[in-house]
Amino acid sequence: MRWKLIETFRAVMLTRSMTVAAHDLHTSQPNVSRAIGQLEAMVGFPLFVRLGGRLTPTPEAEAFFQSVQRWFLGMEALADSARQIREVGSGTLRIGAVASLAMSVMPEAMHAFRLRYPDASVSIHTGDSATVAKWTANRYVDLGLVTNLDDTPGLQSTLWAEENGVCIVPEGHRLAGRAVVRSADLDDETFISLTQGDGTRAVVDAAFVPDRRRLTLDAPYSAVICRMVSLGLGVSVLNPLVVRHLDLAGIQVLPFEPRVNFVRYILMAQQQAPSVLMRVFVECLDGM
Repeated sequence: MRWKLIETFRAVMLTRSMTVAAHDLHTSQPNVSRAIGQLEAMVGFPLFVRLGGRLTPTPEAEAFFQSVQRWFLGMEALADSARQIREVGSGTLRIGAVASLAMSVMPEAMHAFRLRYPDASVSIHTGDSATVAKWTANRYVDLGLVTNLDDTPGLQSTLWAEENGVCIVPEGHRLAGRAVVRSADLDDETFISLTQGDGTRAVVDAAFVPDRRRLTLDAPYSAVICRMVSLGLGVSVLNPLVVRHLDLAGIQVLPFEPRVNFVRYILMAQQQAPSVLMRVFVECLDGM
């Protein structure tokens, strides 16, 4: 059956008037009358009769109308589904993040995001920068949050923020009262580093030339390093973002020179149109 005929029949059933139906459908009354006649020929029974000058649906028309209404409700549900996908995406937000960002900004960003989309499904995955980049390029995740860029193809990156590193020492340490800690001040200090191969470690190590630190302890996560410093196991230079969000007792946070540039990026796949969920989450990251 032709869509136009069904739509015309429904309009007449709802208005009980071919004239009003024609107005609602932006057509003429003769066109509506002709469409009803064509539909009657197709279904094989009369749809309307005139009783006392009023247009009255037949019992067959009333029964047929129930099926038409169910069909229209189904079409409206499809339209609503399409609108939701268009505005929100699939309804699931997948985020890949390096551990330092997942353990620092993610909880607060997710709290802000949930205030706007409390029922959205969110999945968080952690890995190093190279792994998160590959996940993003392959669209295993919708957004990638990294601290280093590599040559992974198929990505578009946005600089999220950059900050100078800070030196952290235990409370009561000989350097705790300094206005600024310089790299030479850490000569002979037990320095707790990120593990070898971490891109951020290379950035920190470049600030120590010549290097006279005691490099006998390293750990894979900044949060672990902060805790070890608070226990007096050594000192470190870390991303201020992580230190700020962990807010651990027992450490002193001091400005550090020379500048150690800690950057963070937001990754998306190339030519990927961001969904509303993606855009809102990025807004929640702003300022963190």
